[in-house]
Amino acid sequence: MPLAGLLPRIWTRLPVLCAISALFLLFATQLAGALLPNAPLLVASGAAGLALDTCLLYRRPALLSPLSGIRLDVTVRQLLRDMLIMVALLRIDGIDPEREMPPLLGALSAFYVLHFACQAVSLLVRRARTLPVVTRNIDVSALNPTAAPPRILARRAGHRLLAFSVPATAGLLVTVLTGHGRWGAAGLAASLTLIGMGVARLATWLLPEQRAASDARVMEWLDDWLAEYRPTVAMYFSGGASSAYQANMWLSTLAGLERPLIVLRERFMVQKIDATDVPVLCLPKVTTLFALENSTLKAMLHPANSGKTSQVLRIPAIKHAFINHGESDKLSSCNPYAKAYDEVWVAGPAARERYALADVGVEDKDVVEVGRPQLAAIRPYSGPPTGAYTTVLYAPTWEGWDGNPGNTSVVLAGEHIVGQLLDDPRVRVLYKPHPMTGSVDPRAGAADERVRALIHEANTRRSGPRPGPEAQAELLRRTKELDQLTSTVFRGAADELERMMLQGTPDGDREERLARATAAWERAYWASFPEWEHRIVTGPRPALYACFNVADLLISDVSSVVSDWLSSEKPYAVANTSGLSEEEFRAAFPTASAGTVLTPDAATVRYLLDAVRDPRQDRHAADRAKLKEHLLGPADPPSPERFAAAVRELCAKSDDRRARADARLSPAIPAPRRAGDGASVRRGTEPDL
Repeated sequence: MPLAGLLPRIWTRLPVLCAISALFLLFATQLAGALLPNAPLLVASGAAGLALDTCLLYRRPALLSPLSGIRLDVTVRQLLRDMLIMVALLRIDGIDPEREMPPLLGALSAFYVLHFACQAVSLLVRRARTLPVVTRNIDVSALNPTAAPPRILARRAGHRLLAFSVPATAGLLVTVLTGHGRWGAAGLAASLTLIGMGVARLATWLLPEQRAASDARVMEWLDDWLAEYRPTVAMYFSGGASSAYQANMWLSTLAGLERPLIVLRERFMVQKIDATDVPVLCLPKVTTLFALENSTLKAMLHPANSGKTSQVLRIPAIKHAFINHGESDKLSSCNPYAKAYDEVWVAGPAARERYALADVGVEDKDVVEVGRPQLAAIRPYSGPPTGAYTTVLYAPTWEGWDGNPGNTSVVLAGEHIVGQLLDDPRVRVLYKPHPMTGSVDPRAGAADERVRALIHEANTRRSGPRPGPEAQAELLRRTKELDQLTSTVFRGAADELERMMLQGTPDGDREERLARATAAWERAYWASFPEWEHRIVTGPRPALYACFNVADLLISDVSSVVSDWLSSEKPYAVANTSGLSEEEFRAAFPTASAGTVLTPDAATVRYLLDAVRDPRQDRHAADRAKLKEHLLGPADPPSPERFAAAVRELCAKSDDRRARADARLSPAIPAPRRAGDGASVRRGTEPDL
């Protein structure tokens, strides 16, 4: 590898190398002090080693992870440190090896025995507090949830060992210096007391009054809750932490349906779902997932495909619809996996045609046009910009999995696009990259950093009046208000069960309060910085649609961002980094047909800006209106109504299927009772349908 490529890698790993080298140097110095013997050298290196290890473990634990990979974890390091002290005690003058050493060695051994006993108890406690289901917005008081034990006892073995070792190590080091064994005995007695009290305290969480319900009782409770709540439609989601936005975009739509439910498969995802009053049920294992088979659940909506989707598709009583998390002309919007669902819900005729052309096995009769109900928050076009600045939103997508250079414009065109925009003194740039940019291709991440640098530099060249301190104060106030509605603050030791207890039944009007608080926050955000300042927008706030509402022009890639933007009918441009000619590009990607196509050098940006400012030069206005209906469907009836009607029809099909299945059952064999029909049914006792 060239030296230029090695230097960045060495620089990023330099802190790890320094930390590990320092620890090894201190161990070597302590070994030398023990063998010489040299009491001051041993004491200094031993104390420094313990202090450095503790500091790194609490503040920079990632620096120590390579040591765990070679089995030199914190327990081994502390044991080695203590053993070197014991070796020194055998070699220094003033210590009687036969009289004073056995009690010290026995006490030290007892300390480590209690440490491992605490490890065993913590494992039992964690297992007892890990339920087969995880919930949010559901009352779980019947499961006897309790507050979690302190983290240092239950989940942080290394921190516990080092913290409780301090008295013992300090006492032994003083013994090395003074030659008096009473100091080591006193330190060991203190450490033994601490670890003993810790084990006893932790064991109280295994007492009957502190234990949560057993797995069998939890599953009985789940059946009873499903019978009482009687869910009709659920959104099913499984994925990684960065994909939570795919589910979050459907929350407001889901909340408007009859007795909705959110079904997740990953435990961490429960806290990744945004604020909502909809009950959240995480069923990590397939065996618990099939609790839904005996429920009143009729329809399940899927905003994304995942490997675990096939597991829930095995429940025949539930009808499944793929609703996707966005539509574009990319191949991912007509994935062959979609044929596994009962229906595929799309925004408008364009997606229906896309599936027909792709010929991936999705039949036309199974495609249902429902529009995009989330787009109601996007304001329509109200004319050219009237202020001093034209606001341009550059929102490129990420690089994708297939390595196609046409997926994202950031790598080949990002700097040119932003550079051309920044050259116009009447432009304000909003840069909102996809959150997964750079996750696959490092070049995309590097290009993203260069684009950000251009924007920061451009801001240094601009000046003008700024909002007063009252604007920032208002933003802070609105942020605090919104945070109180959208997040739950947990203490550091809170575990899954404690969060379930704290996130019980919601108050019921959060959706309306959240909408008002979000609108107030957005007004405060845009008012908190000057209109001439370029912005890099990352994170969940402000949301993409909020950026749509303040932008006069969108520049993006072939992605669902363009389709959603078209609901406003504002001008837009699509970057062509695919290598195709403009004619081939427009033919291959119909969403670009009503916008300007930019080449990688972005040379025509100035003409695009002229068309935005002067509608007489806008050649695509009529085309955008036609394309909007083609992509998103008709405006009447509104998309939320069409979506709700599609849910009702899918539920009716589920009812029909259940009726036919029940009719086929022999009269001699009782039909399986479903949750809500009376007493709950245990899995494994009903006949196959």
